[in-house]
Amino acid sequence: MTGTSIKANNNSKMKFYPTRIDINTETRVGVVEKLTETLATTIDLKTQVKQAHWNVKGLDFYQLHELFDEMAGELEEYVDTIAERITALAGTALGTARMAANNSLIPEYPLDAVEGIEHVTALADRYALYAKHVREAIDLSEKLGDADTADLYTEISRAMDKRLWFLEAHLVTKSN
Repeated sequence: MTGTSIKANNNSKMKFYPTRIDINTETRVGVVEKLTETLATTIDLKTQVKQAHWNVKGLDFYQLHELFDEMAGELEEYVDTIAERITALAGTALGTARMAANNSLIPEYPLDAVEGIEHVTALADRYALYAKHVREAIDLSEKLGDADTADLYTEISRAMDKRLWFLEAHLVTKSN
């Protein structure tokens, strides 16, 4: 068996290695393309959470500093899981900082965020976008017949919904 370069839908070349996995090439290409978007976005989201962790100020500093660090750690675990799924499907994980920055689906983090509420709002916006992407990836993985990847995305989805709930709880006021 030799490695093959397979033309992906986004006009880039994705390298696939020889494998005995019993998932057809078309399915693997479609799933790896989505996983690659997810990997880039997860890396970017993790670094944005760390940006908030390092720079949060205000009365809730300690609580948010700890929460953001926990959230970043959770995302780091998903980065590894996603990259390993790509390689299990005989693809190549594209996980450098530059690759992530060029392919992330979320907007750049606001550098003017200082107060805890500003960081919480920025992260809630990004977690909502990421959670939507993950749910779309569940549907795509199921449509393509890759139950294992759909299961991976389902696990991430549950965690992202919980984190979004934690963030949004900070945004509720009596007037809401």
